[in-house]
Amino acid sequence: MATFILIPGGWQGGWVYQKVADLLTTHGHEALPLTLSGLGDAPAPTANLETHIGEVVRAVKSRRGDVILVGQSYGGMVVSGAADAAPSQIRALVYVDAYVPQSGDSVWSLTTPRFRDVFIAGATADGLTCAPPSHLDPRCRPHPIGTFLQAINLSGRWRDVPRKTFIGAFGWEGSPFLDLYQRLSSEPEWSTFAVDCGHNVARLKPEALTEILLAQV
Repeated sequence: MATFILIPGGWQGGWVYQKVADLLTTHGHEALPLTLSGLGDAPAPTANLETHIGEVVRAVKSRRGDVILVGQSYGGMVVSGAADAAPSQIRALVYVDAYVPQSGDSVWSLTTPRFRDVFIAGATADGLTCAPPSHLDPRCRPHPIGTFLQAINLSGRWRDVPRKTFIGAFGWEGSPFLDLYQRLSSEPEWSTFAVDCGHNVARLKPEALTEILLAQV
Protein backbone atom coordinates (compact mmCIF):
# COMPACT_ATOMS: atom_id res chain seq x y z
CA MET A 1 0.00 0.00 0.00
CA ALA A 2 1.19 3.49 -0.85
CA THR A 3 0.19 6.84 0.59
CA PHE A 4 -0.72 9.54 -1.91
CA ILE A 5 -0.67 13.12 -0.61
CA LEU A 6 -2.60 15.24 -3.06
CA ILE A 7 -1.97 19.01 -3.24
CA PRO A 8 -4.45 21.19 -5.15
CA GLY A 9 -3.76 24.21 -7.28
CA GLY A 10 -4.63 27.84 -6.69
CA TRP A 11 -7.96 28.72 -5.03
CA GLN A 12 -8.88 25.05 -4.59
CA GLY A 13 -9.15 22.68 -1.66
CA GLY A 14 -8.71 18.96 -1.31
CA TRP A 15 -12.20 18.48 -2.76
CA VAL A 16 -10.73 18.83 -6.25
CA TYR A 17 -9.16 15.37 -5.84
CA GLN A 18 -12.22 13.58 -4.43
CA LYS A 19 -12.83 11.29 -7.42
CA VAL A 20 -9.11 10.50 -7.71
CA ALA A 21 -8.90 9.78 -3.97
CA ASP A 22 -11.88 7.43 -4.19
CA LEU A 23 -10.28 5.53 -7.07
CA LEU A 24 -6.94 5.23 -5.26
CA THR A 25 -8.70 3.94 -2.16
CA THR A 26 -10.55 1.36 -4.25
CA HIS A 27 -7.13 0.06 -5.32
CA GLY A 28 -6.09 -0.39 -1.68
CA HIS A 29 -4.00 2.76 -1.20
CA GLU A 30 -4.27 5.64 1.22
CA ALA A 31 -5.21 8.98 -0.33
CA LEU A 32 -4.83 12.23 1.58
CA PRO A 33 -6.16 15.29 -0.30
CA LEU A 34 -4.99 18.39 1.58
CA THR A 35 -6.67 21.76 1.87
CA LEU A 36 -3.90 24.25 2.57
CA SER A 37 -4.15 27.22 4.92
CA GLY A 38 -6.53 29.91 3.72
CA LEU A 39 -8.24 27.68 1.16
CA GLY A 40 -10.81 26.09 3.43
CA ASP A 41 -13.39 27.59 5.76
CA ALA A 42 -10.87 29.51 7.88
CA PRO A 43 -9.17 32.49 6.21
CA ALA A 44 -5.39 32.82 6.49
CA PRO A 45 -4.52 35.90 4.42
CA THR A 46 -0.92 36.09 5.68
CA ALA A 47 -0.06 32.49 4.72
CA ASN A 48 2.87 32.27 2.32
CA LEU A 49 4.57 29.54 0.32
CA GLU A 50 6.66 28.51 3.32
CA THR A 51 3.45 28.05 5.33
CA HIS A 52 2.03 25.64 2.79
CA ILE A 53 5.28 23.73 2.38
CA GLY A 54 5.47 23.24 6.14
CA GLU A 55 1.95 21.80 6.19
CA VAL A 56 2.86 19.23 3.57
CA VAL A 57 6.15 18.34 5.28
CA ARG A 58 4.20 17.61 8.47
CA ALA A 59 1.77 15.43 6.52
CA VAL A 60 4.65 13.48 4.98
CA LYS A 61 6.34 12.92 8.33
CA SER A 62 3.07 11.79 9.92
CA ARG A 63 2.91 8.83 7.56
CA ARG A 64 4.76 5.54 7.83
CA GLY A 65 6.50 4.20 4.77
CA ASP A 66 6.87 5.79 1.39
CA VAL A 67 4.78 8.67 0.14
CA ILE A 68 3.86 9.76 -3.37
CA LEU A 69 3.45 13.53 -3.55
CA VAL A 70 1.13 14.95 -6.19
CA GLY A 71 0.87 18.69 -6.95
CA GLN A 72 -1.45 20.38 -9.41
CA SER A 73 -0.60 23.82 -10.85
CA TYR A 74 0.50 25.99 -7.87
CA GLY A 75 0.83 22.71 -5.94
CA GLY A 76 4.01 21.98 -7.88
CA MET A 77 5.74 24.71 -5.87
CA VAL A 78 4.58 23.11 -2.63
CA VAL A 79 5.57 19.54 -3.43
CA SER A 80 9.01 20.71 -4.59
CA GLY A 81 9.60 22.45 -1.28
CA ALA A 82 8.29 19.52 0.76
CA ALA A 83 10.43 17.04 -1.18
CA ASP A 84 13.48 19.21 -0.65
CA ALA A 85 12.86 19.10 3.10
CA ALA A 86 12.07 15.37 3.39
CA PRO A 87 13.28 13.51 0.28
CA SER A 88 14.06 10.18 1.94
CA GLN A 89 10.42 9.35 2.64
CA ILE A 90 9.12 10.29 -0.81
CA ARG A 91 8.98 7.61 -3.49
CA ALA A 92 7.71 9.76 -6.34
CA LEU A 93 6.80 13.31 -7.29
CA VAL A 94 3.97 13.91 -9.75
CA TYR A 95 3.45 17.39 -11.21
CA VAL A 96 -0.01 17.76 -12.72
CA ASP A 97 0.16 20.65 -15.22
CA ALA A 98 2.23 22.32 -12.52
CA TYR A 99 5.13 24.64 -11.85
CA VAL A 100 8.52 22.94 -11.38
CA PRO A 101 10.70 25.61 -9.74
CA GLN A 102 14.39 26.12 -9.33
CA SER A 103 15.64 27.80 -6.17
CA GLY A 104 14.70 31.48 -6.24
CA ASP A 105 11.66 30.99 -8.45
CA SER A 106 8.13 31.99 -7.51
CA VAL A 107 4.78 31.46 -9.17
CA TRP A 108 4.97 35.14 -10.15
CA SER A 109 8.36 34.71 -11.84
CA LEU A 110 7.41 31.47 -13.60
CA THR A 111 3.97 32.32 -14.90
CA THR A 112 2.87 34.36 -17.90
CA PRO A 113 1.78 38.01 -18.09
CA ARG A 114 -1.81 36.81 -18.46
CA PHE A 115 -1.76 35.16 -15.06
CA ARG A 116 0.12 38.02 -13.44
CA ASP A 117 -2.78 40.22 -14.54
CA VAL A 118 -5.20 37.75 -12.94
CA PHE A 119 -3.27 37.94 -9.66
CA ILE A 120 -3.18 41.75 -9.68
CA ALA A 121 -6.89 42.06 -10.47
CA GLY A 122 -7.81 39.46 -7.86
CA ALA A 123 -5.85 41.20 -5.10
CA THR A 124 -7.46 44.61 -5.45
CA ALA A 125 -9.96 44.04 -2.63
CA ASP A 126 -7.55 43.64 0.30
CA GLY A 127 -4.04 43.28 -1.15
CA LEU A 128 -3.60 40.07 0.86
CA THR A 129 -5.67 37.51 -1.03
CA CYS A 130 -6.42 36.91 -4.69
CA ALA A 131 -10.09 36.34 -5.48
CA PRO A 132 -10.80 33.26 -7.60
CA PRO A 133 -11.62 33.85 -11.25
CA SER A 134 -15.38 33.88 -11.78
CA HIS A 135 -15.46 30.74 -13.94
CA LEU A 136 -14.05 28.48 -11.22
CA ASP A 137 -15.99 26.14 -8.92
CA PRO A 138 -18.00 28.04 -6.25
CA ARG A 139 -16.12 26.11 -3.56
CA CYS A 140 -12.94 27.98 -4.48
CA ARG A 141 -11.62 30.48 -1.96
CA PRO A 142 -9.48 33.64 -2.15
CA HIS A 143 -5.87 32.52 -2.36
CA PRO A 144 -3.24 34.08 -0.03
CA ILE A 145 -1.27 36.26 -2.43
CA GLY A 146 2.01 35.70 -0.55
CA THR A 147 2.05 32.09 -1.73
CA PHE A 148 2.21 33.31 -5.34
CA LEU A 149 4.84 35.97 -4.65
CA GLN A 150 7.29 34.31 -2.26
CA ALA A 151 10.41 32.80 -3.83
CA ILE A 152 11.18 29.18 -3.02
CA ASN A 153 14.45 28.21 -1.35
CA LEU A 154 15.66 24.79 -2.53
CA SER A 155 18.86 22.96 -1.65
CA GLY A 156 18.45 20.52 -4.53
CA ARG A 157 17.68 17.53 -2.30
CA TRP A 158 14.29 17.16 -3.99
CA ARG A 159 16.14 15.78 -7.00
CA ASP A 160 17.06 12.74 -4.87
CA VAL A 161 13.46 11.51 -5.13
CA PRO A 162 13.79 8.49 -7.43
CA ARG A 163 10.74 9.04 -9.65
CA LYS A 164 9.65 12.36 -11.13
CA THR A 165 6.68 12.66 -13.46
CA PHE A 166 5.14 15.62 -15.30
CA ILE A 167 1.63 15.55 -16.75
CA GLY A 168 0.84 18.20 -19.33
CA ALA A 169 -2.75 19.17 -20.15
CA PHE A 170 -3.03 20.17 -23.79
CA GLY A 171 -6.74 21.03 -24.00
CA TRP A 172 -6.68 24.68 -22.94
CA GLU A 173 -5.36 27.94 -24.33
CA GLY A 174 -2.74 30.08 -22.66
CA SER A 175 -1.04 27.34 -20.68
CA PRO A 176 2.25 28.42 -19.06
CA PHE A 177 3.33 24.77 -18.87
CA LEU A 178 3.74 23.66 -22.50
CA ASP A 179 7.39 24.70 -22.83
CA LEU A 180 8.11 23.03 -19.50
CA TYR A 181 6.53 19.80 -20.74
CA GLN A 182 8.71 19.86 -23.85
CA ARG A 183 11.87 20.51 -21.85
CA LEU A 184 11.21 17.78 -19.28
CA SER A 185 10.35 15.29 -22.03
CA SER A 186 14.00 15.38 -23.08
CA GLU A 187 15.41 14.89 -19.58
CA PRO A 188 16.14 11.22 -18.75
CA GLU A 189 15.22 11.46 -15.06
CA TRP A 190 11.67 12.56 -15.91
CA SER A 191 8.65 10.68 -17.24
CA THR A 192 6.09 12.80 -19.08
CA PHE A 193 2.47 12.23 -20.03
CA ALA A 194 0.12 14.34 -22.15
CA VAL A 195 -3.64 14.47 -21.54
CA ASP A 196 -6.21 16.10 -23.78
CA CYS A 197 -8.22 18.21 -21.36
CA GLY A 198 -8.29 21.55 -19.62
CA HIS A 199 -6.01 22.58 -16.78
CA ASN A 200 -8.02 20.94 -13.99
CA VAL A 201 -6.91 17.39 -14.74
CA ALA A 202 -8.09 15.94 -11.41
CA ARG A 203 -11.66 17.00 -12.15
CA LEU A 204 -11.71 16.48 -15.91
CA LYS A 205 -9.73 13.24 -16.30
CA PRO A 206 -9.73 11.52 -12.88
CA GLU A 207 -9.46 8.01 -14.31
CA ALA A 208 -6.50 8.89 -16.54
CA LEU A 209 -4.76 10.70 -13.68
CA THR A 210 -5.34 7.78 -11.33
CA GLU A 211 -3.84 5.36 -13.84
CA ILE A 212 -0.68 7.45 -14.00
CA LEU A 213 -0.53 7.70 -10.21
CA LEU A 214 -0.91 3.95 -9.75
CA ALA A 215 2.07 3.42 -12.06
CA GLN A 216 4.24 5.20 -9.49
CA VAL A 217 3.70 2.53 -6.84
